[in-house]
Amino acid sequence: MLELCGAPRALIGMLHVGALPGTPAAREPLAALAERAVREARVYRDAGFHALLLENMHDRPYLKGAVGPEIVAGMTAVGVEVRRAVALPLGVQVLAGANREALAVALAIGAVFVRVEGFVFAHVADEGLIESSAGELLRYRRALGAEGIRVFADIKKKHSAHAITADVSLAETARAAEFFLADGLVVTGAATGDPADPADVEAAAAAASLPVLVGSGVHADNLGRYQGAAGFIVGSSVKQGGTWDRPLDEARVAELVRAARELPPPAR
Repeated sequence: MLELCGAPRALIGMLHVGALPGTPAAREPLAALAERAVREARVYRDAGFHALLLENMHDRPYLKGAVGPEIVAGMTAVGVEVRRAVALPLGVQVLAGANREALAVALAIGAVFVRVEGFVFAHVADEGLIESSAGELLRYRRALGAEGIRVFADIKKKHSAHAITADVSLAETARAAEFFLADGLVVTGAATGDPADPADVEAAAAAASLPVLVGSGVHADNLGRYQGAAGFIVGSSVKQGGTWDRPLDEARVAELVRAARELPPPAR
């Protein structure tokens, strides 16, 4: 994380791009979506965040495993404006599990990482059955010449049932993701805004040599519970009212940065 984000424990701010063209909630032109994303990126930067993560969160209900060219084009257009305005390292996630598309967007806009779902094993998400994408995704990354873009993989991800892998522990999933050449692991709670179990974060950190990021439910009061974490992906808690679909609350952003600066160095 020090190499990627310039900090031993990174704060990564979510940029929830407004509903893109063709999705049910789309109402605004791309220019307006890009302007809002740039405005929020500047808030994160000025507060002291280390990186940003661009995501099409407002495109619900999500497609499974792939999206159309209009979403790739829209995310690229917004990402270009964010990159032009703010120099922080940038990541990309395209819901739901559209990992190839996320990688393509990342390459086009100069992003340095992607967050992916369904990297190893399988789970039943609210979009349906999500199966392992590691083999296809990393071959695609190689074909694009994009090996410099890191892949951060969700394990036992939120908004999903894991009954079909109930005999596979989170630690085993972490080891499998490392074996399949992930660059980092993301551990979450059960749903957006739900805190991850600190024991899960520690289990993942102990099982693999990869950096482990906390991917949901991070707020100023619970940062200290995740000593094994190499980074925090933050969205809902720094929005007005702590709700993911509302605008950023600058006071909440600043409070989280202050709390992060009081933490001791990472445990590993």
